[in-house]
Amino acid sequence: MHINKFITPEIIFGKNAIRQTGDACRRLGAKKVLIVSDYGVANAGWLDTIMDICKESLLPFATFIDVTSNPKDTEIVNGCRTFIENECDAIIGIGGGSALDVAKAIAILATNGGKISDYEGIDKIEKPLPPMIMIMTTAGSGSEVSQFSIIVDSNRKKKMTIVSKTLVPDIAIVDPYTLVTKDSSLTGATGMDVLTHAIEAYVSIAATPLTDVQAKNALSLVSTYLRPSVASKTNTEAKEAMAMASLQAGLAFSNAILGAAHAISHAIGGRFPLPHGEINAILLPYVMDFNFIAAPRRFIEIAELMGIDSRGLTQRETGNAAIKFVKELSVDIGIPRRLREVGITEEIIDEISQTALDDACMITNPRDMTIEQVKSLLKNVL
Repeated sequence: MHINKFITPEIIFGKNAIRQTGDACRRLGAKKVLIVSDYGVANAGWLDTIMDICKESLLPFATFIDVTSNPKDTEIVNGCRTFIENECDAIIGIGGGSALDVAKAIAILATNGGKISDYEGIDKIEKPLPPMIMIMTTAGSGSEVSQFSIIVDSNRKKKMTIVSKTLVPDIAIVDPYTLVTKDSSLTGATGMDVLTHAIEAYVSIAATPLTDVQAKNALSLVSTYLRPSVASKTNTEAKEAMAMASLQAGLAFSNAILGAAHAISHAIGGRFPLPHGEINAILLPYVMDFNFIAAPRRFIEIAELMGIDSRGLTQRETGNAAIKFVKELSVDIGIPRRLREVGITEEIIDEISQTALDDACMITNPRDMTIEQVKSLLKNVL
């Protein structure tokens, strides 16, 4: 039997779980916290909720909310300055993947110093980070449980993938009720990010029985509940299911890593301020088609988890049915079908292809990719 490792934070899940934030801070010994969020979360009222909880808990705090949808290294510098100047000793991140990734990156610089680009890659962080509590408000990124932080290098116009076990938060709080303030567009894009996480983790060369359980359940939940979650803000059953799917897909990819869809999406996101989940959704069917020959049995299982009846179908036909399912799901929830619809042109394919090939997520893609194959895939998606 192979030895498998599975890393996870303490997880608090359920309606009104957000009310556990004050107690979580106390248990971690926090004396003053930096709350990291963004303007969208603030406008939705969740930042006020966390500040009120801190006040009720007699916990001093500072805030940093200058976070963009594809956060940049400059934002990390400013956030770290806020952390140090206010003499904080712990971090609360609340929001989607951007806010949580920034919170993690601030924690890196606050204790390890240097530039955030110093930590690009795998296991570059040497010193322990301050206690971190992450509260997700989107069913998408999985950052509340993952060992990833994705930050844009402003000079290179590249998304840096920072991977380290020290980035796994101490406590993850998942409250499905926070999802009711998301609009349908964001719900759809982040939901497709969950689906991409689940599929890429399941076919990853680093997948294990421990990650498979999480990925399979997430895949089944997204296939069933993403459409109704997009259709209605108040469908509590769908919101709870998508929150669980996001959590489980996050646990899966944090430990199994990802693949070519994310590698290419990171490359595109470093150049263009586009929604990460939307780009993943456009790329996913084409990456699935490319990867099929590397893991046909896994793609058959993926089809079955989507509810596809594979009886009488060949392996390739079953794989094609799963690909068709993803395309139809994207159309139903309003995701563009082609990269040209979001402003990507053939002129930048060479640059994007090389950047994608160098991304850490490409290492665990089940099928090896050459630069020419990345270019060919991108031309097909255009």
